Amino acid sequence: MADPISNTAAAPAARANLSLSGMQALLDSVRLLNASLNLQDLLSHLIRTVMGRLLVTRVAVAIAEQGEMRVALARGVAGLATGSPLRQSEAAEKKLELWYPIGPPEHPLGVLALGKPALGAITPEQHQLLLALLELAETAVLNARAHEETVRINRVLDQNVQELHAVLDLARGLASKLDAEEIAHLLALTLAGRYTIRKHALAAWRAGHAPVIRQRGIRLCDAAALQAALSELTEPAYASENLPGAVRDTLAVEPGSAVFPIRTSEEAIGIVICGPRLAGAPYAPSDLAFGAGLIAQAAVAFENAWRLEEIVAQKQIEQELSIAAGIQESLFPASLPALGATDLAARNRQARQVGGDYYDVLPIERDASGPHLLCVADISGKGLPAALLMSTIQATLRATIGAPGLSIRQNDTLSALATRVNALLHASTPSNKFATAFLLSYDPATGGCTYVNGGHNDGIVLRGDGSVTLLEATGMPLGLFARAAYEEGRVELSPGDLLMLYSDGVTEADDIHEEEFGMDRVIGVLREHREQPSAGIVDQMLRRIDEFAGAAPQHDDITLMVLKRM
Repeated sequence: MADPISNTAAAPAARANLSLSGMQALLDSVRLLNASLNLQDLLSHLIRTVMGRLLVTRVAVAIAEQGEMRVALARGVAGLATGSPLRQSEAAEKKLELWYPIGPPEHPLGVLALGKPALGAITPEQHQLLLALLELAETAVLNARAHEETVRINRVLDQNVQELHAVLDLARGLASKLDAEEIAHLLALTLAGRYTIRKHALAAWRAGHAPVIRQRGIRLCDAAALQAALSELTEPAYASENLPGAVRDTLAVEPGSAVFPIRTSEEAIGIVICGPRLAGAPYAPSDLAFGAGLIAQAAVAFENAWRLEEIVAQKQIEQELSIAAGIQESLFPASLPALGATDLAARNRQARQVGGDYYDVLPIERDASGPHLLCVADISGKGLPAALLMSTIQATLRATIGAPGLSIRQNDTLSALATRVNALLHASTPSNKFATAFLLSYDPATGGCTYVNGGHNDGIVLRGDGSVTLLEATGMPLGLFARAAYEEGRVELSPGDLLMLYSDGVTEADDIHEEEFGMDRVIGVLREHREQPSAGIVDQMLRRIDEFAGAAPQHDDITLMVLKRM
């Protein structure tokens, strides 16, 4: 193989000795090499120029990477893969006999390896042109690499800016949350979306407050063990590397997970575990930094939420709440009417002093033994605002039923009632307030029922033969859209049939693991106790819900109404 040729000192002299055509070729090459800052493009221009001017059919360009030359581009050379190492001895085996450094021979940026020209040896003018061309290529390669590094740095900066925006957006979102459960929900969703994970767990606590627990695919141990383990965890850690042994043993963290403490300036107030990422991608240090930033914001939000709870609890006037609770209690029927061939019972149990569930049984006509309207409604939200809307619904229903010209015994009038109530509620309540409601016109003489289900839970009909019929939604929640339309459904209750109307506090009651009571358990209780009176069935349903929930607090109002056709 030809000895390496220096293109450092000889290049200026080479340009001086070029012919007019050679200078023109060099100028053309300058334009081509400077036409792009993409390394592959300029190397492609270099190879095409060399192959065209020197009439060679085998060319390879290698660029220095991590202390050795690696193939960047090759033409006419079999078995020379991009990215593979290129050494002078191996190049000779592939008939690349000529070896030219790009840049200083002692520390070249790359090399140009050539086969012999088709017309024999390289002429002096071709040699001079090649040296001048490589000098230009050195500058072009340096520019391209600088451009690539700039693009890389800009990309990293852009990612950092995006992550900073994400932290700021979450900070704003957390600042708007006044409930620790909502903060935990938002934090868990954000981390799951950012890391693309299916398993995660979060726990946060403060003395005097119920712990906040969220678990998906990861089961946490008790709070006391978590707090003891966190004494050794002061910063984010990988489960497989720098996680303290005591923490790893206590949490039984799956390999590939990341663990974050939730800390204030004084103490640890919680923990977040992010399970393995999909497709096995590892957590990078930047991922831990991003997560730590989000969780630091969440720690402040948790503290603020708990502090606000304490302030509100201190400043709430119990007398006013007691008055409100007493007023609301008076809105429920003091007793249910005695209807022929019918056993009827209902119960409401609020999650707070005042709630947003509602039930009522109202005569449709003056004849107290005639058809009645059975209603169960669930108001959006909780507490005093929901209670106020509940009173509005009750007043609207009673005023509408008593309106002149409305007779619900007509086949189409129950939908008219729902339409009128919906319009009145929409006009008199804020746009974010609405109610799901199940309205049922029941004729005790025949067992015939007409119903409108306004976005409410499915009514349950348990037949005498054990089969179940679900009364599904026939329209939108009341008060949500001004012009909502409602369809009617019909069902006939025969002797031995049982009907249950309820709020979602029944089916969505959950235990400490956030598992819901569910429709199957509800139907199971109805089947098991169907022979009892309606009041007994109501009692059994509440008892089974409490047994299932265990130590988990009641998060939503519970209302249920059971009607048995005798």
